[in-house]
Amino acid sequence: MKELRFAVKNTIPIFFTYLFIGIAFGILMSDAGYSVLLTTASSFFIFAGSMQLVMVPMMTSGATLLSLAVMAFFVNARHIFYGIGFIEKFRRMGWRYPYMILTLTDETYSVLCSVKYDEGLDEDKAAFLIAMLDHFYWVFGCFIGACAGRFFQFDMRGIEFSATAFFLVVVVNQWRQYRTRLPFLTAAVCALGFYLLLGKEYFLIPTLVSCLAALLFLRKPVEQQEGTTDE
Repeated sequence: MKELRFAVKNTIPIFFTYLFIGIAFGILMSDAGYSVLLTTASSFFIFAGSMQLVMVPMMTSGATLLSLAVMAFFVNARHIFYGIGFIEKFRRMGWRYPYMILTLTDETYSVLCSVKYDEGLDEDKAAFLIAMLDHFYWVFGCFIGACAGRFFQFDMRGIEFSATAFFLVVVVNQWRQYRTRLPFLTAAVCALGFYLLLGKEYFLIPTLVSCLAALLFLRKPVEQQEGTTDE
């Protein structure tokens, strides 16, 4: 099938990314005491890489369902804006519509925005296969990690740092990519302030809410420093 070959060719880089991060998540889940089945099911139905990495230490530390829900919203809220540009395209895909919404990750969005379809391809089928393959890559990586953590005995101390390392890389990339430091400084001040005020168990949600409010207030200065005001 030419659409499948096209989808594989355009998602191979994502395969390696999802494989290694998925393995880290699977090992984290296994180390926390969760079964291979539950790990695989959570990867299939949640499918939110960064949120899943954050979810494990939150669950093991006794975080409430409300905390998890709020964190999931803030971590993945950007997907709302991703979806706006694809509403009409996904809607015309019929029964695939809900699945395309579920699987619109950062990487899938990037591919769908930049891909150049070959002449004669069924574009809707190719886009669906791209999303499905990315989903499969993630579930496969998590399954491999869960099996490794369950059936192979080795010292897994420090594996939980993979979530911290993941977000440190994101922060460093954003620091280098953008000219303005206001978002970073805002987040740092809010996090430190509420951490000192409320302690490590209760600082997260107030930090996220205050960051959102502060960045909305600072939107114009940020846009001016980035040179995006006119856009």
